Amino acid sequence: MARWLLYALGGGMGHFTRSCALARVALKRGHRVSLVTNSDFAPDMPLEAMLGPGGRVYRLSAALDKDAVREAVEALLEGVRPDLLVVDTFPRGIAGELAPLLPELRMGKVLVHRDLNPTYVERFDIASAVEAFDLLLVPGEDAAFAGHPRAVRTAPWVLLGQDEWMSRAQARAWFGLESGDARPLFAVMGSGNAVEVAEAGDIAERLQARLGEAAAVRWLVPPGPWSPEHPHARRRKRKPGRVPPREVWPALAVMPGVDVLVGAGGYNTVQEARVTGTPLVALARERRYDRQALRLRPEELAHTGEELVARAAALLDSGAPRGRSPATYAGGAKDAVALIERIVLSA
Repeated sequence: MARWLLYALGGGMGHFTRSCALARVALKRGHRVSLVTNSDFAPDMPLEAMLGPGGRVYRLSAALDKDAVREAVEALLEGVRPDLLVVDTFPRGIAGELAPLLPELRMGKVLVHRDLNPTYVERFDIASAVEAFDLLLVPGEDAAFAGHPRAVRTAPWVLLGQDEWMSRAQARAWFGLESGDARPLFAVMGSGNAVEVAEAGDIAERLQARLGEAAAVRWLVPPGPWSPEHPHARRRKRKPGRVPPREVWPALAVMPGVDVLVGAGGYNTVQEARVTGTPLVALARERRYDRQALRLRPEELAHTGEELVARAAALLDSGAPRGRSPATYAGGAKDAVALIERIVLSA
């Protein structure tokens, strides 16, 4: 089988989570997979455990400058010697370091093609950059070059199959709710960066004060120094009555227990809400490349923290759905691996 190198450089958790979804399927198919990320979240993430045997993870510092990123990527290409390079989102690389390398690489090249800010697309001539790839995979949402002759759309990629989700009862118990507690559960997702994780805690506190005893509110955080289980967390003073954080990644595992999800418009948050049928209220966070407002439906989008809390509370007043049965999800990552094997690796 082939050696794969998944390029998942970029901030937040979206790039490496999406790449892990692809990697897990590829590993089950017998391929050898290496993944490289420079996310600030990556040092504390159990990526190796998620991938399982055969998967390797390379963590680069998010502080590396353009030259250092180029050197690290060149060293990886030389060390891994992949048969296939899969690049998430940025066809030129996060720092433009891939642009001079791609034409010379004698291997299959796949771009995970997602929506990008049009200013970036035009300024860096992304139309020319995508020509270096043998296949453009469009995972569940529109993108600038989705009509390219080598572009193929798939369903969204999420990290866990339905057989890996907790049941509703298991998830509610994980959240700390007693079996007889029938209150709807509101989960406030902390993601994006450290500041936004902390802001989610403030939103959870305000939402709990607004809802009172009519609902349970939980604050979800990724593994890291903002988690109560992290060694540095013990030195932090917590405000009395604050909604305590619950460490989880991926949150998809516990989503069946959530009645309303409150968060931001990042790819993974939105797609996990979609596949589980979880009502979502979210802010469109400002990003250099990603346009979160386009991903959110009008009824989901809040423009301020105050509006976010108000919209979430309104869902309780209107009767938040409980115990829903999500539609069967086939899994876009499985289709993506099949396409790679058929179109790129068999060429």
